[in-house]
Amino acid sequence: VQLQAFGGGLVQTGGSLALSCAASGRTFSSYHMAWFRQAPGKERKFVAAIRGTGGITYYADSVKGRFTISRDNVKENVYLQMNSLKPEDTAVYYCAADRGVITSALATAAAYDYWGQGTQVTVSS
Repeated sequence: VQLQAFGGGLVQTGGSLALSCAASGRTFSSYHMAWFRQAPGKERKFVAAIRGTGGITYYADSVKGRFTISRDNVKENVYLQMNSLKPEDTAVYYCAADRGVITSALATAAAYDYWGQGTQVTVSS
């Protein structure tokens, strides 16, 4: 599956942004999807994930209550609605996909085989 992320930009503290990730390939609904982010000089970190079937969602504690992950299996897109943004949310955001990742590994970047190119999110203070 090929992934392409959209929607990054510059926003002030407290603002909102919506990211989207378009997938191309077969059987999108069978892929578990996730968002990760990477700040300069830091490792890539888990943000949120959503299962292919059932749509169960998972969030990093740092974004819980502020971010919402969702998916549209017909349009083959996954979304990340980000509200109440903080300067520490500044990073390049990546979408990721994998069919076989188990629940205990959903927050592990190495568990995902497919990655989008990343989109920059900058939150000004």
